[in-house]
Amino acid sequence: MDFDFTDDQEQLRDAVRKWVDKGYDFERRRGIEKAGGFSREAYGQLAELGLTGLYIPETEGGMGMGPVEGMVVMEELGRGMVLEPLAQTLVTSAVLSSYAPDAVKAAWLPKIASGESLVVLAYQERAARYQLEQCDAKAVASGDSWSLTAVKSIVPAGDQADAFLVPAMAGGKLALFLVERTAAGVATRGYSTQDGARAAEVALTNAPASLVTMDGLTALSHAVDIGIAATCAEAVGVMDKTLAVTVEYMNTRKQFGVAISSFQALRHRVADMKMQLELARSMSYYASLKLNTPADERRRALARAKYQLGVSMRFVGQQAVQLHGGIGVTDEYIVSHYFKKLTQLEMTFGDTLHHLGEVSSRMQETAGVFA
Repeated sequence: MDFDFTDDQEQLRDAVRKWVDKGYDFERRRGIEKAGGFSREAYGQLAELGLTGLYIPETEGGMGMGPVEGMVVMEELGRGMVLEPLAQTLVTSAVLSSYAPDAVKAAWLPKIASGESLVVLAYQERAARYQLEQCDAKAVASGDSWSLTAVKSIVPAGDQADAFLVPAMAGGKLALFLVERTAAGVATRGYSTQDGARAAEVALTNAPASLVTMDGLTALSHAVDIGIAATCAEAVGVMDKTLAVTVEYMNTRKQFGVAISSFQALRHRVADMKMQLELARSMSYYASLKLNTPADERRRALARAKYQLGVSMRFVGQQAVQLHGGIGVTDEYIVSHYFKKLTQLEMTFGDTLHHLGEVSSRMQETAGVFA
């Protein structure tokens, strides 16, 4: 199989990397973090690069690209620990493109592609524990209109987004709806997350909604898998930069008159970090390449990828802090922020133990078929 990137993909990578290096340095990131964890200006710059329309068809104002391009972009954003939730835009634009009726597509996709509107996925509930079919939200139909009552947790940039994609039970079946943040009955409570980004609790009380699809579980599963692939790619970028910062520190930090990078035991630990990074990179490629396969195959692949990424993120983050010593946990030094970002990503779209259980259960199902 050819794993080389095309010229267009490399040009895309180069454009995003240049923006991260020049337009989103550590000082700007810290400023955005202190201001609440989200910047419309920075999000607008992502839109100017065309990234908000990456998964949107050209007929709707987007770039019409696919999972590999998404992976390339998220890796580079991971290197800069970009706080603005582009992964959410990739998820919601892909879902709307694939499942929404034409009227909803026409109303929202061009605005998402231009960066005018930010739409995020609001699916987590306190008692669900990553089980997508567990949903207490209720949708009630009145003629051609719908109203939703729900409480959704840890919604990325929930108090800044323009609309939400919300799963809710409708007539005993999980359906997917779009709800505008400014609609009647919508209340948000924003807060900063561990990695410095922004999230919110979102409460809906008979809030008016537009139906996206009655086959909500299929659409939601697809959305989460797109999110997992984006998270895996972002984590690879974070780990890549974490390793580079650690190596740079070891080449300059001296003990007994020599750089600590000359100590064989520490060199072995760096080699182990590199091995985990490359394992993670391979599984990130695997996840992105499996996004367009049939649902069962896709779900198995994404669970395997997220499990390996979780293991790698924990190892690389912990080793980086230990190799730095006390400075590795100070807020002033960049590696502590990489560590917090990796910790947050491990919990995003299902933690490591959850996906280990998913992998195990799917292996048992496969074994049962052939028994």
